[in-house]
Amino acid sequence: MTAHAELLSAGVSTRAAAGLCGVSRATAARAKARAASNATPAVRAVVTPANRLSTAEQGHVLAVLNSDEFVDAPPAQVYARLLKAGTYLCSVATMYRILAVNAQVKERRRLARHPARVAPELVATGPGQVYTWDITKLPGPTKGCYYDAYVMIDIYSRYIVGVHVHTTESGLLAEEMMKHIFGIHGIPKVVHADLGTSMTSKTVAALLGDLGVTRSHSRPHVSNDNPYSEAWFKTLKVRPALPGAIRLAWSVPAFSDASIRLPVR
Repeated sequence: MTAHAELLSAGVSTRAAAGLCGVSRATAARAKARAASNATPAVRAVVTPANRLSTAEQGHVLAVLNSDEFVDAPPAQVYARLLKAGTYLCSVATMYRILAVNAQVKERRRLARHPARVAPELVATGPGQVYTWDITKLPGPTKGCYYDAYVMIDIYSRYIVGVHVHTTESGLLAEEMMKHIFGIHGIPKVVHADLGTSMTSKTVAALLGDLGVTRSHSRPHVSNDNPYSEAWFKTLKVRPALPGAIRLAWSVPAFSDASIRLPVR
């Protein structure tokens, strides 16, 4: 490549130099570009702009921006209002640079400060204190036929205190389930559920109010406020034996009225 460069410096054409050296013109061009990129760039002298604001002028601009008249206004509005009054201090970009140097590039208006919200929690220190319940659809013996499983779980022990399966979903059936479960396992302190129609029905609310049980509901548009019920539903429905086991259970006539207790694995 050195001979190729010497030929070029001597005035030989690129095609002729490539033929004499046995090097393709593309290879020679790449070598020339690589050498130019590896060369140390010349250090440019820093030139101070002739119209740069002095320290005193920058302090004056900052004082105007922080004055009572413009403290709540962005630089664009300050620039426009000053220009309308016949005063020109600097450009909008210069105002932003001065504010950035003084760590003031932020929302300049007075904003309300809201305290951080803490997610509500239900804490159980023993069994029988907090129950959570929900309703899920289970496949029936024929296509398009589904049953509603009412499941109530003790969140402390993860024990399923009751399961009722019915053909429909209603608050009256939920009330019957709760009466049955409370008669066997006792009355809890809190019953948690989501915002379904059966969970917020007047019959369920009246029953829990008469028994002195605190009602708790999931927050709107929050999918993980009832995690124990939803997790158990998924565990149930991903079991390979679910379709056969469920469809065989429908042959038991009293199954829809029975309370089934299953330990959580």
